[in-house]
Amino acid sequence: MCALTREPSPSGSIMAVDDNPANLKLLEDMLRAHGYEVRSFPRGRLALAVIDREPPDLILLDIDMPEMSGYEVCEQLKSNHRHSGIPVIFLSALYSIGDKVRGFRSGGVDYISKPFQFEEVQARVETHLKLRRAQRAEHELLEKTLGGAVQVLWELIQLASPMLSLRSHSLRDIVLWITKRMEITDAWQYELAATLCLIGCIALPDDIVERACYGEALSPDEARMFRAHPEAALRLLSHIPRMEIVAEMVWGQLDPQAQGVPERARRGARTLHLALEVDRRIQKGAKLGTLLAELKSSPQFDGVMLDALANYAPLQMEFELRRLPIHELRAKMVLEKDVRSRDGKLVILKAGTTLTETWIERLENFARTQRLEEIAEVRVPVRGHIGQPEAVAQGIEK
Repeated sequence: MCALTREPSPSGSIMAVDDNPANLKLLEDMLRAHGYEVRSFPRGRLALAVIDREPPDLILLDIDMPEMSGYEVCEQLKSNHRHSGIPVIFLSALYSIGDKVRGFRSGGVDYISKPFQFEEVQARVETHLKLRRAQRAEHELLEKTLGGAVQVLWELIQLASPMLSLRSHSLRDIVLWITKRMEITDAWQYELAATLCLIGCIALPDDIVERACYGEALSPDEARMFRAHPEAALRLLSHIPRMEIVAEMVWGQLDPQAQGVPERARRGARTLHLALEVDRRIQKGAKLGTLLAELKSSPQFDGVMLDALANYAPLQMEFELRRLPIHELRAKMVLEKDVRSRDGKLVILKAGTTLTETWIERLENFARTQRLEEIAEVRVPVRGHIGQPEAVAQGIEK
């Protein structure tokens, strides 16, 4: 068996798995001659043991092997979301249609019959490596597109209501805690949903949103207004491609079991529903252990998710209060007071706004026109982090 190669090959890395040493040697020689990095294994379990460390770009997999058949290896590989996108080409002397169909059903993308000719192996390998590269390029474009869209929406939430951005940050932390400990597939969708779940509230008066988030009494009209915010969020988010499931999660946040919430979005909606309730109780001073015990007695909350929150600890941010010239402001500082125009008639940025480069530029432009005082009172973070979404789409399946 060849030694593990650390330097990636520009042509692509291939894992060959076959219990026949002669077949492995032939594949190694032919593929390396064309610039591929090759790692070979005589057993499927050996290949699975190292795939987490160094996942290949493509796998050539024999079907008829001792201990684990190629079908079993492929099924186990595809059950792991981190590696489910790796293309698998089966190698076999089995010729029946049933064997080939079983190979495709277990997750294979192609089939090469033994004894193989290298021209065929080369053509199929290169075809699927090109497809894999195209998938990765699409992933990178999708990640940047969604990340950019979410960044813009986040800054708009900040401008409209710093209180909303603070609550969104808390909800995002709770949801990330749950998804990490439950090892939820496509956790990036949950993170996006948590980050943007209150975006529909930008159409509501701040006092209504604040009282609702703290569980305080609302009039019937105010309650109807608040319960409509997920519908407003659905309208906004559904215009962004690949955000359909995220939008559906957000839509179902207040009632995950409601008729019309798609099955694919129900677990995400339940996660948001739980995060909203946990955050509301924490803001009212409830202890985590007490509130989790109380929520476990309610059938509307998922017991597994509640267990995942057993050791949750909200991040406590520490700040220093400073008065700084506008030109000394930096991203992640938080405004202590409203920044108003000199005549006091215009609120340029609200207290509680976490500064970004965009908002600093806004203040600098107002200062240049002498429409505001050039000193701002800010809280400067000295420990922890501010809730700015960072690469929220990084978990998109590659």
